[in-house]
Amino acid sequence: MSAAHALTELHERRLAAPPDQLTELDAVRTHLVHQIDCWITAQLPPSHGAARVHTETLGAVIDRLALLTAHAYAALSKASGHELAVVWENLAELAVGYEDLASEVSTGRRRLPGTH
Repeated sequence: MSAAHALTELHERRLAAPPDQLTELDAVRTHLVHQIDCWITAQLPPSHGAARVHTETLGAVIDRLALLTAHAYAALSKASGHELAVVWENLAELAVGYEDLASEVSTGRRRLPGTH
């Protein structure tokens, strides 16, 4: 199972989890985000000297995608038409932003925090 998929499942579990389980779930989440960041850093080509630094790691962006995905699936069963549209629109906007960021990072025009 991919780390991104595991993050989505984790966020789905987190939505229904009692408060006493949140710390443990967040520790697993932090570990998965770190794994994603380590893998991505090892795959990246060198960035250009003038590459702008993004504000988040790719793992953090993927974590937010996973969170919004979990909320979007949850909204399917309980949100009104307008609320459902807003949740899915937020997910779509972040997905486009992720694609743009991935493209810029892979071509060296942007770099991630902690990379050179």
